[in-house]
Amino acid sequence: MTSPARTATAVVADYMVAARAATLPGHVAERAKHHILDTLAAIVSGTTLPVGAMAHKYARLQGPGSDATVIGLAGRANGIVAALANGMLAHADETDDSHAAAGMHPGCAILPAALAMAEKNAASGRALLNAVALGYDVGARMMRAIGADLRDPARRYDTHAAGGVFGAAAAAGACVAAPLDAMQNRYLLSYAAQQASGLASYPMDTFHVEKAFIFAGMPARSGMTAATMLEAGFTGIEDDLEGHNGYLVSWGQERADASRLADGLGERFEIMATNIKKYAVGSPIQAPVDCLVNIMTEHGVGPDDLAEMVVYTARGEDPITRRDQHMSNLNLRYLLAATLIDGGLTFAAAHDDARVGAPEIGRIADTVSIRANPALSSAESPRQGIVEFVTRDGRTLSSHVVKVRGAMENPMSREEVVAKARDLLATALPGDRAEAVIATVMELERVADIAELARLANPACQDTGRAA
Repeated sequence: MTSPARTATAVVADYMVAARAATLPGHVAERAKHHILDTLAAIVSGTTLPVGAMAHKYARLQGPGSDATVIGLAGRANGIVAALANGMLAHADETDDSHAAAGMHPGCAILPAALAMAEKNAASGRALLNAVALGYDVGARMMRAIGADLRDPARRYDTHAAGGVFGAAAAAGACVAAPLDAMQNRYLLSYAAQQASGLASYPMDTFHVEKAFIFAGMPARSGMTAATMLEAGFTGIEDDLEGHNGYLVSWGQERADASRLADGLGERFEIMATNIKKYAVGSPIQAPVDCLVNIMTEHGVGPDDLAEMVVYTARGEDPITRRDQHMSNLNLRYLLAATLIDGGLTFAAAHDDARVGAPEIGRIADTVSIRANPALSSAESPRQGIVEFVTRDGRTLSSHVVKVRGAMENPMSREEVVAKARDLLATALPGDRAEAVIATVMELERVADIAELARLANPACQDTGRAA
């Protein structure tokens, strides 16, 4: 007699057990390090931004704890508080990674939860590496399984918040002191499902505070909450994904396909399908900046050569690119002007709100037209851009970027990822500390206790010695 086929939930739960001790393929481990470094650098740079100050105040109001570090604060906090605060820091602006197909920013939710649980339990660097890769696999597959149409204007729920909860729960669960068995991982997924929520209203947050909570702080907190519940011995629903009134049918309805949960597990790693931003700006702005840099590099032009600039994106003027956008890292006209004047775009320039109104910026910004071209968005290439640079002597120099640098199809090298991280880390760490953070991440398998990395990355920590 043939035994019944296992559900996709059971396959995922078993995979979560095996992933804790698995050896990642070399190229996957390397990419995971890139994303850990990129997210950690975003957390450090977030300590210098207004959202970071709010996250720090929130953490202080909860009182001290003994579990984990809030980057930028001395001492330790409760692990759930640390996960929330570090998540807010990671998405304090538009610096962190993204997964286009899943409609989520994985790193800003997954790493804070994994780091808090790993530090709480004195887990190793290898444990953190495996946990983060697992978090990407589970979080992204969950959003693939619900079948979200990310371009559907009628969609009301937010995939960023929901996918982040599942990814954070899986990553934190992989770092608990006593390994979870398959049934416990089913319960873990159930507690994640009960907390996975969020509205697609986040573009209305003009100060990027609630957005940081939706994308990162909330899912990191909720994932850590689910994992600590399992640590405490909680039981739950054995299948809250495919079972009676389960998550997939409730959220995905007729679009849901549970088989996507288990598709390619152990062979196709979702971290390889995740983008790292080259520039610390909103995703729709990456391609136009890339285009302008290409034109500057190829033709040697600068601000004195510009007569007019025409920018084409899929949606044209929108809440992110509009002229009155007050956040500098979301103001397309400002960012193009700063890039042209400075010969490139740094984190500092992208976050110089006071410079937005500078006369030199205004002179260039006034020449920029932003137009819509719906053909610049496709399932394969959703964030294309075209820039036409018209010179004073009548030439039109053009660049069309289909796959921005850092996209999964056009990934940055280790050197490029390190260069970006170095720029971000320099906002709050001295050079030797920044280099120590980079070196430690790139040698995670040799780190015995992840507290070493947390200590090095924390600007408030004066103990800079590396553990033996």
